[in-house]
Amino acid sequence: MKIEVFDKMQQGYAYTLKAPEGRNFAPDFKPELTPKQMLELGVFEGKYLTDCQAEFPKKWFENAKMSPLKPDIECNCFRIKSRQSLKIWKEKGWIYGPDPRGWFQWYCRYYRGRRLDEVDAIQIKRWKAFKRHKAQVEKNCIPGDFSCRSRQRQALLQWAYNPFF
Repeated sequence: MKIEVFDKMQQGYAYTLKAPEGRNFAPDFKPELTPKQMLELGVFEGKYLTDCQAEFPKKWFENAKMSPLKPDIECNCFRIKSRQSLKIWKEKGWIYGPDPRGWFQWYCRYYRGRRLDEVDAIQIKRWKAFKRHKAQVEKNCIPGDFSCRSRQRQALLQWAYNPFF
């Protein structure tokens, strides 16, 4: 299946789905949450993907916490700002390949079945490196105290790690 992309940040890009949705991931990539779950829990202040929903399954957005006009921390699961601007992402070199919105856009496309070996390897390496934050929360928080390190928990959620442990 071929997906054509036309949104505010990307026009004329197309990709082919090469794997079944949510399956056939790289052996070292085991996200704990799906894009749908992440959107329902509340990520990126509700602003992420507001203009490109046509690219993804409608069911992902049925219960998503979205804020189409402006970022709103009330849409975040932990009601805390936990993201940097796209300008900073670009300055730090965190935008790779054909995904101008960064890691989560890559993950959504990967989850759907797009495979780009070089870009996938980079993004999976970044995802694996982020796991250190989960170890920090586990080391410093009492189990079940979700107010402990809420910024790190929100960030974990935004990287497809389950922040509720």
